[in-house]
Amino acid sequence: MAGEEAQGAVVEEVPESVALPETHGQLVIIGGAEDKEGECKILREFVRRAGGLQARVAVMTVATGLPGEVGAQYIDIFRRLGVEDVRVVDTDKREDASDPKAIETINQATGVFFTGGNQARITDLLKDTELDTALHQRFAEGIVIAGTSAGAAMMPDTMIVEGEAETNPRPEVARMDRGMGFLPGVIIDQHFAQRGRLGRLLSAAAQQPVVLGFGIDENTAIAVNGSEVEVIGEGAVTVVDVANLTHNNVDELLKDEPLALCGVKLHILPHGYRFDLNTRSCVC
Repeated sequence: MAGEEAQGAVVEEVPESVALPETHGQLVIIGGAEDKEGECKILREFVRRAGGLQARVAVMTVATGLPGEVGAQYIDIFRRLGVEDVRVVDTDKREDASDPKAIETINQATGVFFTGGNQARITDLLKDTELDTALHQRFAEGIVIAGTSAGAAMMPDTMIVEGEAETNPRPEVARMDRGMGFLPGVIIDQHFAQRGRLGRLLSAAAQQPVVLGFGIDENTAIAVNGSEVEVIGEGAVTVVDVANLTHNNVDELLKDEPLALCGVKLHILPHGYRFDLNTRSCVC
């Protein structure tokens, strides 16, 4: 029960809807290890939504320790897909997020792509900077923002920084910090089935004021447009809905003790399925 006292714990106030405003752009959130050499279905969809052959793509390499190598790889990929205007924005230091050239690149882009790496680097180097302001302003104006792996994890306002895999839910399983806030009110985890991360997604969702958690498999993505979430790729997306928990024991636990979560709703969505953020239900 969102905003009410559930049996065994007090549940924090959560938003009634996590849908994007209709005036905003779209998000393409990728679970990592997307196909870069074959059909490139997910990257093609990002390009299509960002303007197709007329797209202007900015590649953000802030998450990676190999910005030159990774940036060149994505320049090559997007040009193979027909995008002529591809530019890399590398913010190796926080001061770089005030570079007028970087801000101008974002202001001219129709699509922004965050590479993988370490999501903590993204927030450490970009959060509350001029470049952060420009990204959110352009997103409000309608551009498409995509991210893979670390670039997916940073999308909510609260993100999973790190945590244990292949384990049952416990409070210590997921360490949280501020995200970039492009999709508030949710939790996102990536490399999901491949790394056995259901326990940490549940742990994170149960302890945050959110209603939904999305676990995105590798070479799989969700495209978010207003209230609609569409699944793209070869894996699946696991959606956990914790809005109507009937019981949890979060307030009773000592360190390393397991979570009890009653009333969690679970959805498994493969390619082509849609999910409505307003009704928190599948659109089949």
